[in-house]
Amino acid sequence: MLDFAQFSLPINIGLFSAAAVAVWFAGARLTGYADAISRITGAGQAVMGIILLAGVTSLPEIGVTATASISGDAQLAVNNLFGSIALQVALLAVVDLFTGRDALTSVVPDPTVLLEGTLNVILISFAAGAMVAGDVPFFGIGLWAWGCLLGYIAGVWMLSKAQGKRPWLAARGGEVDTPLIREQSEREEASDAEDDSLRTLLLKTAAVASIILVAGFVLARSGDAIAQQSGLGQSFVGFVLVAFATSLPELSTAITAARRRLYTMAISDILGTNIINVALLFAVDLLDTDPEPVLNRVGDFAVFGALLAVVLTAIFMAGIAERRDKTILRMGYDSLLVMIAYAGGVAILFTLRPDT
Repeated sequence: MLDFAQFSLPINIGLFSAAAVAVWFAGARLTGYADAISRITGAGQAVMGIILLAGVTSLPEIGVTATASISGDAQLAVNNLFGSIALQVALLAVVDLFTGRDALTSVVPDPTVLLEGTLNVILISFAAGAMVAGDVPFFGIGLWAWGCLLGYIAGVWMLSKAQGKRPWLAARGGEVDTPLIREQSEREEASDAEDDSLRTLLLKTAAVASIILVAGFVLARSGDAIAQQSGLGQSFVGFVLVAFATSLPELSTAITAARRRLYTMAISDILGTNIINVALLFAVDLLDTDPEPVLNRVGDFAVFGALLAVVLTAIFMAGIAERRDKTILRMGYDSLLVMIAYAGGVAILFTLRPDT
C-alpha cells in the first residue's frame, strides 16, 4: 500500500488540499444526484440521506477503518470511529449557518428525522454499553458487534417503512406550519424536464462515489502523514486533523443539501453516517486478526466519544421537537449549545486520548 510518509511535508500538504477540493465539489454533485433519484424513485429525503449520501460519504472512513483493522490497529480504528461520531453531530451546527435566517431544527418538516435521531441514541448507547460490559466471540466476531450490524439493518428498514407517514405535523409557534409542509410535498413530487434517466443518474452517482472514495482516502492518509511529519502525530491536534479529513465529505454534502433547502436530507446524511460508524464495528472485528473481540480492547476515549455523541444528538432532537426559530450568530440556540458542549467534550477527550 502507498506510504504517504515517504513524501515530503509540502507534497503531502498539496495532496491534502487537492483531495479536499475534489471531495468538496464531488459532494456537491452527489447531493444533486441524490435529490433527483429521490424524486424519480419516490424515496424520501431521509432514506436518500441515510442510505445514499451517508453510504457514499462514509466510503473513505470505511477504507481507513478496514486498512487499520487489517494492519493490526483495530483498537485505533475503533477509537477513531467513536472520536469522530461526536464531530459528525457538531457538523450540523456548521450546516445551520447555511440555512438562512431560521434555525435548522425549525425548518425540518419530516418526522422521520426524530426517528433517525432516536436510532442514533439507541445504537450509539448500545455500542457504549458493549465497550463497558465487554464482548464475547460468536462465530469469530463479537456478539455485541453482531448486534450493531443488525441494529443498523433494522434501523434502515424502519426508516423505509416510515417513508411518507406523518405521525405528527411540523408547527411554528403552536400553529401547524402548512406552507413548510406544502413546500416539502411539492419538492418531493416535482418533475424536472432536465432530469436524467435513473440509469444515467446511478452511473453519475457511481462516478462521484469513486472520486469521493479515492480523494477521501488520500485526505485521510496524507492528513495522517502531515500529522506525523509536522510533529502533531502524537498529539490530539493530529487526531483532530485526521478526523476532520474523514468528515469533509459529510460536511460538503450536508451544506449543499441545506442550500438546496433539502433539510431532511442534510440531517439524514450526518445521522446516517453515525449509524454506519456503529455498524463498522462489525467490519473491524471481522477484519481484525486478534481472536479477542475488539470492543474488549478499547478504553475510556471511545466510550466517552460515544456518550458525547449521544448528548449532542439529544440536543438536536430536543431542538426539532421544540421548533424554536430564534437564532444567535446565525445559528439556532440548539446548534450553539451543541458547539459549546462539543468544545467541552473535546477538552475531556484530550485528557483521555490514547497517546497520554
